[in-house]
Amino acid sequence: MILYYLGHSCFKLKGRETVVITDPYDKSVFGKLMPKTKADIVTVSHSHHDHCAVDRVDGSPFIINGPGEYEIKGVDIMGIASTHGPERGKNTIYIYTIDDLKFCHLGDLGEKLNDRQRETLDGIDVLMIPVGGIYTLNAKEAAFVTNQLEPKVVIPMHYKTRNLSFNLDPVEKFLEEIGKEEIKPVDKLVVTPSSLPEEMEVMWLKK
Repeated sequence: MILYYLGHSCFKLKGRETVVITDPYDKSVFGKLMPKTKADIVTVSHSHHDHCAVDRVDGSPFIINGPGEYEIKGVDIMGIASTHGPERGKNTIYIYTIDDLKFCHLGDLGEKLNDRQRETLDGIDVLMIPVGGIYTLNAKEAAFVTNQLEPKVVIPMHYKTRNLSFNLDPVEKFLEEIGKEEIKPVDKLVVTPSSLPEEMEVMWLKK
């Protein structure tokens, strides 16, 4: 299983037989279009333009844009209702079971998890979590949620980058909050059930 970061909240999860894209974005986010990519499945956490540009994905993918349970091409997906924050509407958290691994993408989660959500997310192997604040969890809140869920691997997303068209906190703020200031960005995450770390690791992925 290989996980690539395409920027903002967009990831490519490449399994043995299936490719999933999360939250594709449009050109207004970085001043240029997200590169076209091919996938079998696309998940959309909410309808804001920086998370729902499904036209950037080729291959006639199956589109999932809300809560529910799905099974597509050997991938089990659960969408869990949550909020983008009290004034910004709904958000969907997704759990993907691919190649015997359990991934979670929190979308633009804007509030801490309630008890039911936390219980549903128990046993996550890889967590993709927004850390930039303002529109989502901030660094302190993201660290709290990360420690609640205790994933094997945590990957920050939705943070300030050089060409981003709106203001967010930088990823370094989250890394400091969670005590991982020394880590450097890497190109991708390659993971199998047997290669999961015994203790939680933070991975900072390059776009």
